[in-house]
Order: sequence, then C-alpha cells, then structure tokens
Amino acid sequence: MSDLYHIQEPKLTFGYGQKLQDPRDGLMLFGPFTRNKLKGQVNIGIVGPEPQRGYLREYLKRIHRPVTPETPDKARPSFPGLEAAFDIFINFDNLAEIDVKSSEVERCLRFTDGYQRVHNLTNLYATPLEKYGNEEEMPVTVWFVVIPDSIYTYGRPKSTIPKATDNIRAGLKKKDRDSAQSFLFDDMNKMQEAYNFEINFHHQLKAKLLSAKVVTQIIKESTIAYDQIWSDEENILSARKFDTAKAWNIATTLYYKTGGIPWKLGDVREKVCYLGLVYKKTDTTESNTNACCAAQMFLDSGDGMVFRGNLGPWYNPTTKEFHLRKSDASELLNQSLVAFKEKSGFYPEQIFIHARTNFNDDEWEGFTGAAEGKTNVVGVKIRSDGTFKIYRDHPYCVPRGTVLQVSDKQGYLWSRGFVPRLQTQMGLEVPNPLSIEITKGMAAPVFLDTKMR
Repeated sequence: MSDLYHIQEPKLTFGYGQKLQDPRDGLMLFGPFTRNKLKGQVNIGIVGPEPQRGYLREYLKRIHRPVTPETPDKARPSFPGLEAAFDIFINFDNLAEIDVKSSEVERCLRFTDGYQRVHNLTNLYATPLEKYGNEEEMPVTVWFVVIPDSIYTYGRPKSTIPKATDNIRAGLKKKDRDSAQSFLFDDMNKMQEAYNFEINFHHQLKAKLLSAKVVTQIIKESTIAYDQIWSDEENILSARKFDTAKAWNIATTLYYKTGGIPWKLGDVREKVCYLGLVYKKTDTTESNTNACCAAQMFLDSGDGMVFRGNLGPWYNPTTKEFHLRKSDASELLNQSLVAFKEKSGFYPEQIFIHARTNFNDDEWEGFTGAAEGKTNVVGVKIRSDGTFKIYRDHPYCVPRGTVLQVSDKQGYLWSRGFVPRLQTQMGLEVPNPLSIEITKGMAAPVFLDTKMR
C-alpha cells in the first residue's frame, strides 16, 4: 500500500559546530566548517583568451565586495563578499595568467568533425596548463578556465557548426578510428587520438588534466560578463536576477577546490557508512567495454572520501549497465572499510552501497565476502525516474522532501521542488523523483528513520 508523506530538510554543520538548513545562512552567520583551518590569501591562475581573462579578473575583484539584488529576494540572498563569507581572498598581485589565442580558438571551432573540434579546443587549454605545472615555480591552487560562449555551444555532444566555405573537414572514417595499426603519416596518428574522448569540452579537459593533478574551474564568459557582451536589455535584466546566486556558487566552489569544507551534513546515523559507485567510460565507442570505477564514501562524521577503482571491462553494450568483477568489488569495499576504521577506530555496523543499476550476483559476492565478519552490507539502486509526476492544486510544484513509499524496500523521493522556507521552487519545471530501492541485503524500510508525516 502506497504512503505519501514529507521529510524535513536536513541540517548542515558550519563554523563553531552550528547547524542550519540553508548553506548561505550558515556561511553568513558562522562561516565555513573549516574556518580555522583555511584562511587568508589564495593563489589562483586564469587561462583563456585575453578578452575573457579581462572579464574574469574584473568579476573576481567584484565578488570581494558585497553583491546585492536590485529587489529583496529570499530565494537569492545577498552575497557578503568572498572574504566576509569564507575568510579567504585572492592574491591579485601574484596572479598567474596563460593566454589562449582567440585566433586559435576560432580555427579549432571550424572543424566539422566534433571529435577533432573538441580535441583541439581542449588541447589549447590543457597543453599550457601541463607545461606550467612542469616548468613554473609559483604554485597555483586553482586554475580558472574562462571560455567564449562559442566553445560552450559547439563543444558539447551532438553539436554541429554552421556551414561555411572555410570549415575544416579533417577527420578519420569510422573504420580507421579504432584501428590498432599505426598510420604512415603522423598527422593521421594524432587525429586518431581524438576518438578516445567524448565530444564534451568540460569532461575532456578534466580527463586530460587528471594525471597532472591540475584543479580547474570552467567558467563561460556570459556567466560573468553578460552585461558587456549582450545587447538585448530584456535578457540582461533577466540575467541580473541571478547575480547573487552566481557569486555564492563561484565563491563556494573556489573555497572547496582550495581545500576547504564549506559545510558538512549535520545529522548522520552513527556507525553507518554510505558508498556510492560511479563509472566513466574511457572510450565513447559503444562496443568498447572499458570503464573506470570510482566510489565516494560518506562517514557517520559527515566526512567524505573518494576511492578510484580499477580500469576494466565493466560496461555491457547490450544492457548498457556497469558491473564489477567479484575480485574488484571485494577490493573496493575492503578499501572503504579499512579507511572507515582508520578514521573512527572501528568498522561500521552497516554500509549502504548504491549505484544506478541492480548489483549482479558476481559483484555482490565480492561485496559480501569483503564485509563478512565486519559489517552488514546493503545494496541500493538510486536513479532519476521520469515515468510519472505528482501535481497539486497550488501555484508551485510538490515540496522538496516529498516521499511516495510503495513498499518497505522501495520509494520515491523528490529532492527538488518547492522549498517552504523560501516560499518558492528552484527551477521552472515539474521535477522528477529519485527512485530508491533496496535490492540486496537486509535493512529497515526505506526512509523509516526520517519519516515525518
């Protein structure tokens, strides 16, 4: 029998151990969680064409001062300034900059083959960043990668450039893209590299800089300088409503990527651990089965840890699902349990492992084998579900935190929607719920501990 109810917003922990629901309230009143561990100046770098770098320099100086909305808005409160909110400030006297020629960006944007276009665009940024890390002495904590809107438009999957006489039609035929045999000409071998990555500027740049451990934040020019590059006054006025939200988001991201923790979950069940599995294909070719597995663990203290698993044939082109081998599942869970014990001094009483698909018998045997004698392991499938929506006779959609529980092991949670405290909803669409189902192991009914009728 189905049961519809609402659960309260979780509280977050900020400086001085104080707890509130809204992260912006908590940061303004008490400061970030690691307020005593990270403070003072931070060294950053900016990479991009000169016009875009200028926009970003101006913007970063602007968010050191308060950013206020033109009209009071509870959903988008004022931003007090970077130093006021996080107790850090950017060292503009020691700002590292790398120039990416606008002419080179325009040339790369003329490739009709999406793989070649994005591969060449990301190299314009990745190559000098790697070179800087190898040759320069001044450390840079975070690199801001500022891009023209054209890269965002034509650097995404399924994007196509307009037809033009000066377009560059270089590329390889499908039969040559996966060829194990080297080509006679070096330029063709270089072109083949492009097909090892997906057509996504953001993902591809992150992947190319992963081994170099370069921390980046990609920003689109219109995000920070819409009033300088747009001419439509109506669009400018509409975008201005989000100035405070952008300042909060960019400043919080900078603080986090600098090594700080803005906030932690306030109330987590004791002696319980949550482990989420994510997969990333290393080759976008549908028939290729190789993928990298990673896991993010959340401890009962609110701490988070990330483990990178092995690279292996985890992807099944037929089912389009990812699954680990027994030995790799065992190794990954064992790593997590050891890390939990090192942090707390004991193994968790219960560990929830969640993924987007059901666990097969092989990987589940690996998990339970590693957990035997140490903890109770529970498998959970979590995925966005668009098969149905809930509507109500109200100007706004269902409240965030709405739960439809259909059984002891399955329920639907709306993690987006109307926020009672703000008296508005974030976004204009009718949100889809998350489907949450216990598929392996024994546990209390879904949402039981947080049920609030």
